[in-house]
Amino acid sequence: MTLDTELAAVPEASAPDPAERIGDVVREASTGLAGVRPEAVIAEARKGLYPGITDEELELALIMAARSHVEEDPDYSPLAARLLLGALRREALTFISGAADSASEGEMAVRYPDYFAGYVARGVQLEQLDPRLEKFDLARLGAALRPERDLQFTFLGLQTLYDRYFLHSEGTRYELPQAFFMRVAMGLALNEDDRDARAVEFYELLSSFDFMASTPTLFNSGTRHSQLSSCFLTTVDDDLQSIFKGISDNALLSKYSGGLGNDWTPIRGIGARIRGTNGQSQGVVPFLKIANDTAVAVNQGGKRKGAVCAYLETWHIDIEEFLDLRKNTGDERRRTHDMNTANWVPDLFMRRVEADGQWTLFSPDEVPDLHDLYGKAFAERYEAYERAAEAGEIKVFRKVRAVELWRRMLTMLFETGHPWITFKDPCNLRSPQQHAGVVHSSNLCTEITLNTKAGDEVAVCNLGSVNLARHVAGGRLDTERLERTVRTAVRMLDNVIDVNFYTIPEAERANMRHRPVGLGLMGFQDALFELRLPMGSQRAVEFADESMELISYHAIAASSELAAERGSYASFEGSLWSKGVLPLDSLRAVAEARDGDLDANYSSRLDWDSLREKVRTQGMRNSNVMAIAPTATIANITGVSQSIEPIYRNLFVKSNMSGDFTVVNPYLVRDLKARGLWDADMVTQLKLYDGSLGPIARVPDDLKELYATAFELDPTWLVDAAARRQKWIDQAQSLNLYMAAPSGKKLDSLYRRAWRKGLKTTYYLRAQSATHVEKSTLKGTDGRLNAVSATPAAAPAAAPAPAPSPAARPSAEAPASTAPEIDPEAGALCSIDDPDCEACQ
Repeated sequence: MTLDTELAAVPEASAPDPAERIGDVVREASTGLAGVRPEAVIAEARKGLYPGITDEELELALIMAARSHVEEDPDYSPLAARLLLGALRREALTFISGAADSASEGEMAVRYPDYFAGYVARGVQLEQLDPRLEKFDLARLGAALRPERDLQFTFLGLQTLYDRYFLHSEGTRYELPQAFFMRVAMGLALNEDDRDARAVEFYELLSSFDFMASTPTLFNSGTRHSQLSSCFLTTVDDDLQSIFKGISDNALLSKYSGGLGNDWTPIRGIGARIRGTNGQSQGVVPFLKIANDTAVAVNQGGKRKGAVCAYLETWHIDIEEFLDLRKNTGDERRRTHDMNTANWVPDLFMRRVEADGQWTLFSPDEVPDLHDLYGKAFAERYEAYERAAEAGEIKVFRKVRAVELWRRMLTMLFETGHPWITFKDPCNLRSPQQHAGVVHSSNLCTEITLNTKAGDEVAVCNLGSVNLARHVAGGRLDTERLERTVRTAVRMLDNVIDVNFYTIPEAERANMRHRPVGLGLMGFQDALFELRLPMGSQRAVEFADESMELISYHAIAASSELAAERGSYASFEGSLWSKGVLPLDSLRAVAEARDGDLDANYSSRLDWDSLREKVRTQGMRNSNVMAIAPTATIANITGVSQSIEPIYRNLFVKSNMSGDFTVVNPYLVRDLKARGLWDADMVTQLKLYDGSLGPIARVPDDLKELYATAFELDPTWLVDAAARRQKWIDQAQSLNLYMAAPSGKKLDSLYRRAWRKGLKTTYYLRAQSATHVEKSTLKGTDGRLNAVSATPAAAPAAAPAPAPSPAARPSAEAPASTAPEIDPEAGALCSIDDPDCEACQ
């Protein structure tokens, strides 16, 4: 029974108590949710009811009531989602039928197919859906919908879809969840021979949450503007036309939800001669300011802010000004508060740091070939330029102590969260496409490593993520299910390339020629919880190795099989793939370039010899196949931990563009209930200690170890696990690092460890923000509907530092002389709970 039918059955003159009218709705929504007390929700909802309340207000009152109990039990989150779903059904069905309409969850099992056909027709009529969707067998696809999967959502997941993903007409949503997943699947199956069968196959993968496509694909697949790609990488050349063409390209790419990585290294530095005017250059910073303001002005289709990251190599004469771009002091004309920045660090610089040697900064117009060189070739040419500078043959240069520059890099990373540390040489030495160009930067989130060339190719990558949590059952990894998921996912990602809408020709040219995709993963922490493996343990490092090896093996095999079916990508000949060199093999090239100075693990479990031969002879459909993206939003949608991240806190309020949401670790609640420890006092203790179990005496040590939060872990565990994954990945991974009490020694040791382990990139350095979770109550702070905002939370109190966890371990620290001295109270690293940070949305 729905609210509409209940209300219609009651004469206005004798309306019963509102609680009686809504009781059946709450009880139906509570089915299967053992932790929910329906009467508590009804009692809470009564507080906001009044005579003459509208259906919309009644629905909102119920949702608000359910979400206010989330801290009591995680089951209240799916309850709130189901109540929101009821409101969405009324909204969508009324819009499609043109008359007041609604349906219960049970009724939708019958009504979904008819609704689906009407939805497609209306979407085409509104010029939002691609007209080709009407040519599918809509009856077949409608019958394939799984209405019961509407019940999988948490409140955060469904509210995120409601606010940002579901199609709407002037604010009225008319796209229900299963129609949404089928729309995305149909858009990806447009060019398939049996597109109906493939659409159903793709829909099964998406709607089951086994795999999720990236946000641009979810936004735009099946629509009239199918820009489905996630990331774009560009190189900006050293002339005004190229510079402003690059900024214009940023605007066009950002318009349709693309994240941007710009390589600015070729731009001449401060003091360099401008031949045309015989003047002196102001360097790269003024142009970065324009790029920053463009990202703000051209947001991503009105759905989220434009997001761009600028990269600069460590030898650039402007590197020290580049480090200051995110500071809150200084000349505002030389600050970029809205743009991300990243250091593109060559191995030679790290060796100079290790040796406490000198480092020379150059202007690119006098050393133009350094931009395209890496490994030993870079080192030889760089040292030749140093000799030329000493001989007076180079005009613009400056010598610095390498350790001093490294200290400043780490200090700025601490103070502003930028620039990120990424490593040029392993990105190039392990690139399968060395024969076709150079990797000059990564992307916005540091997981993409593709070639770029100014004026010719803008690199494009198409992302999606396997939900690892859905592939763990019975205390083990379900390898057969994982293989099926990966093979279908690679096909879906390859299809993106052909159905994609390209805003600039350079992007289309590069994507069609090389066909790169980036299959990643999410829910890694959830999988560890299911397997009872603490994140801070060698067993978790081994699981990272094992799971990524399986994904890598099947992804490469799937791309090779697609090559047999559809042909290899155009630039295959000459690639590492064509020589039978797989990611595991390319790791040795880094060791060779560093003269053996690489702390790498080369172990494997699967039959890689036969796959090498298959790839060499059969080819590859895609130049690149794997990359681990942050997945913050799609992880929210599927209700798992993002990407490869450790759990942030066991109880906290998460802020994003849809509002504030109470998040409780359901695995922890399950374990505490089993031991008779989950009660109101435990909730209070979790609030007091910011979701950390460490200081709570009555929690057993084994649970403290298993549920250690991000800031209780020694971050070297994250680096070690990432290194094990990296050996299997042909691109990179978005690796956030967490440090509760940063110091110069710790940062120096951590980032040197990342380099020695062969990581290609790192992402944000996270620290706890100055304020934490609400201390008095979390009730009433989470989520908001489209038209109604929840009451803002009171200002949270400062939290005590978490107690050390059994998951912490000591790590080797570099000598104090090489490390920056950092006052933990002086700066502010990137805060993980910043709702305005679009890099992780």
